[in-house]
Amino acid sequence: MKSLAALLTASLLCASAMAADAPAAPKVDLAKGAASYSAVCVACHAADGNFTVPLQPVLAQQHPEYLLKQLLEFKSGARKDPVMQGFATILTEQDARNISWWLASQKAKNGFAKEPTLVMLGERIYRGGIQDRQIPACAGCHSPNGAGIPSQYPRLAGQFADYTAKQLVAFRDGTRGNNPVMHDVSAKMNDREIKAVSDYIAGLR
Repeated sequence: MKSLAALLTASLLCASAMAADAPAAPKVDLAKGAASYSAVCVACHAADGNFTVPLQPVLAQQHPEYLLKQLLEFKSGARKDPVMQGFATILTEQDARNISWWLASQKAKNGFAKEPTLVMLGERIYRGGIQDRQIPACAGCHSPNGAGIPSQYPRLAGQFADYTAKQLVAFRDGTRGNNPVMHDVSAKMNDREIKAVSDYIAGLR
């Protein structure tokens, strides 16, 4: 019993020490995020991150860790886009963090599918993948309703089909090179499959 008690005490002490050594979570200022967003981002992404141009992404309600990663990779050049790189360059990492968490606090508007002849194919790919070409189901990483997984995989639900298709093609041809997994997946997909799954995603909620 004494040995067990000693072991439990040691475990608790180790856990406490690890917690004490763990770095504090970076602070986020949503008010500063809103101000920075209004100054830098609002013209292209709308007042609340729900822009209505199909080739521009819906940013509202996106996971903040994903948004921060993209902003920092635009800034570093790991993700290529001359317009976004120009804006991201003027942001500090704290600015980018504040903006990302502010956008995550905004409510995304519902999207909708536009291609009824393709949406059933898109649903099959999203939910079941394409087995004979070893294309995994999108739902495995982005969840069945497109909500994604915080800190790991972005929210897709309601995203414009045109924007999603553009990104999948960019992953496929290598012009977007900041996610090797998505490159490998999209490299196996043809244009019709990309269009179908993108349209299905637009209607998820």
